[in-house]
Amino acid sequence: MQYHIGHLDKQILIDLYKGMLKPRMIEEKMLILLRQGKISKWFSGIGQEAISVGVTQSLKEEEYILPMHRNLGVFTTREVPLFRLFAQWQGKASGFTQGRDRSFHFGSQEHKIVGMISHLGPQLGVADGIALADMLRRKKRVTAVFTGEGGTSEGDFHEALNVASVWNLPVLFCVENNGYGLSTPTREQYNCKNLADRAKGYGMESRIIDGNNILEVYMKVDELCKSLRKRPRPVLLEFKTFRMRGHEEASGTKYVPEKLMQKWEKKDPIANYEAFLLEKECITPQDIDQFRQKITEEIETHLKKAFDEPPVEADVEKELDGVYMPFVYEAVSRESDSKNIRFVDAVSEGLEQSMERYNELILLGQDIAEYGGVFKITEGFTQKFGKSRVRNTPICESAIISTAMGLSINQMKAVVEMQFADFVSSGFNPIVNYLAKVHYRWGENADVVIRMPCGGGVGAGPFHSQTNEAWFTKTPGLKVVYPAFPYDAKGLLATAINDPNPVLFFEHKGLYRSIYGDVPSEYYTLPFGEAVFLQKGDDVTVVTYGAAVHWALEILKKHTNIEAEVLDLRTLQPLDFSSILTSVKKTGKLIILQEDTVFGGIASDISAMVMENCFQFLDAPVQRVGSLETPVPFSKKLEENFLPKKRFEEALLELHAY
Repeated sequence: MQYHIGHLDKQILIDLYKGMLKPRMIEEKMLILLRQGKISKWFSGIGQEAISVGVTQSLKEEEYILPMHRNLGVFTTREVPLFRLFAQWQGKASGFTQGRDRSFHFGSQEHKIVGMISHLGPQLGVADGIALADMLRRKKRVTAVFTGEGGTSEGDFHEALNVASVWNLPVLFCVENNGYGLSTPTREQYNCKNLADRAKGYGMESRIIDGNNILEVYMKVDELCKSLRKRPRPVLLEFKTFRMRGHEEASGTKYVPEKLMQKWEKKDPIANYEAFLLEKECITPQDIDQFRQKITEEIETHLKKAFDEPPVEADVEKELDGVYMPFVYEAVSRESDSKNIRFVDAVSEGLEQSMERYNELILLGQDIAEYGGVFKITEGFTQKFGKSRVRNTPICESAIISTAMGLSINQMKAVVEMQFADFVSSGFNPIVNYLAKVHYRWGENADVVIRMPCGGGVGAGPFHSQTNEAWFTKTPGLKVVYPAFPYDAKGLLATAINDPNPVLFFEHKGLYRSIYGDVPSEYYTLPFGEAVFLQKGDDVTVVTYGAAVHWALEILKKHTNIEAEVLDLRTLQPLDFSSILTSVKKTGKLIILQEDTVFGGIASDISAMVMENCFQFLDAPVQRVGSLETPVPFSKKLEENFLPKKRFEEALLELHAY
C-alpha cells in the first residue's frame, strides 16, 4: 500500500492512526461480549475504519454526517461518549434510543450525526434536505452520507442523487463498496465496472478512492470538502474496500473464497498504516503500547458504567408519550372580517399565511412553482416567496419526503404536496418508517406536512381517486387530518404546520371548487382531536368526515323525520373518541360513513371502540358504510355504484327503524 504524506504534519498523521485504532479495539471487545451474550447483535466494520475516520476528520464539527452499521469510526471521531454507545447496544436507558432501537439506528444533534434505518435508502434523501437547508441559509457546509454497494440498487439512491444534482446540493455520497451485500457478490448486484460511473448519468462528479488507505481517504475527501464549500455540488465517492467479517456475526463468511479473504487481509488499513508510521519514525512501539493502553482503560471504564446501569423498566405512559414530540397548541382566533370562499381558496390562503409566518417554511412538490400545482393551490407563490422556498421537484416522492425530513433535522419546516394522494405510495417507506418513528427512536421531530389531494366522484379512475387515510391512521407517530369545510381546512392546516410532528393533511378534490364557506381573512388555528357537531338529534349518531360529511347532510335533508346527531371528525389521528361516546350514549344508535372501502378503515376501529366501551348503551348494532371492496372505477355509473352514498341512505333508514 502506497502512502503519500503531502502537506500533512506529524500530528495529523498520528491522529488518523489513533482515530482508526479506537474503533478497531472497541469492535474487538464487542465481539467478545457478543460471544458472552452481553450484546445481542453486531455488524462489524473491521477493515473499513479508514473510510469512517478519514471522511469524518475531513468534515467540520458543525457539518452533518449520516453513517451506517459499519461506521463506528464516525461516532468515535465525533467523540460520542463510549458509555452511551455501550448502553445503546445493551438497550439501556442511557443509550440514545433508551432501549427502543439497537445498533447505530439513532442520531445525535449534539454530534451532528444522523443514524440509519434498516431500509437504508431514505437517509440519502435526508442528506439532501440537510444540505438544502444549509444552502438556503448560505452556510458553506458539506453533508456526508454513507451507503453500501448493495444500497445503490435501491430507488432511493438514484432519486437522491438526481435531486442533489438538479439542485447542486453539497452532498458527499459515500459508497462503501465492500464486495458483498450480505452474501451476494457485487457481480450479482450491478452490471457496471465501477459504481462511480453512475454519476455521469446524473451530471455529477465522482471519485474512486482506496478505502483502506487512510491518507488517500483523508486527503482526497478533505480537498473535496473545501471545494464544495466554495462551489456547492454533489459528488459520488466509491470507496473500494472489503468486509472482513460477516454481514452480521451470525452470517459468517463461508460464502467468501479463502484467497479473497487472504488478499484483503494483507490490505488491513491499520496494520499497514502502523508499519508506515513506524518506518517514517512518526511513532515508536512504545507509543503504540501507550495508545492501546489508554484506549483499553477508556473502554473498560465506560463499559463498567454501562454494565452497572440497571435494565430499562417498561412504563406504558412513558412509551406512549414518546411517540410524538410534545406540542402545545396555540389558539389563534379570528372571528371578524370573514369572507365566503371555496375550499381550494381556504387551503391556499392558509398555506400562504403560514409561509408569511415562517420564513424557513419550504414547499416541495411537482409543478408547484410557476405552474401553481395541478389544483393551483400555490399559484402566485413564486412571485411572493421565490423559487428557493417554493420548489418544483423531480418525480421522486420517496426522495422528496426524505428531503423534507432532512430539512426538519436541520431545523426548517417543510410542506410536501402529493400531486395526488394516490402517488404517496411511491413515498410510503420514508413516511411510515422514518417520519413516523423518528421521535420514538431518538427524540428527533419530523416537522413535515404532506398535503394529500384525494377522493373520488370526479371520474379520475383507479390511480387518482383513492382516499387512503387508513394507510396512515394505523401507523403510530403520524397525525392525520381530513377537513370537510373551508373554515376547518384553513385553520387545521395552520395547526398542522405549527405542529412539529408529521401530519398527513387530506384535501378532497371534489370539495375544492364545489364547497364554499365563511372563512376569516386573517391567520387562525383550530385544534386537533376536536370533532364538531354539525347538528343535534336524539335518534341516531352519524359519524363521518371529508366529502362524506356533505353526503350525510344531503341525505338527512330528505328525511326530516330522522333526528340525527351529525359529528364531523375533522382529524382522524388524534381522534375525538370522547365526543363519539357522548353522542352514542345519548342516541343509542351509531352509523359511521366513510368514503374509503369498509374493511380495515377508520370506521372499523370506531365501531370496535364503541362496542368495547359503551355496548350497554346501544339499541342496535353499529353500522359501517363505505365504498365497495374494489379499486375506484372510472366510468360515472360504476363510480356512483362504488361510492357509498346510496348505501348510506339505505343503512340509515334501516337503523332508524330498528
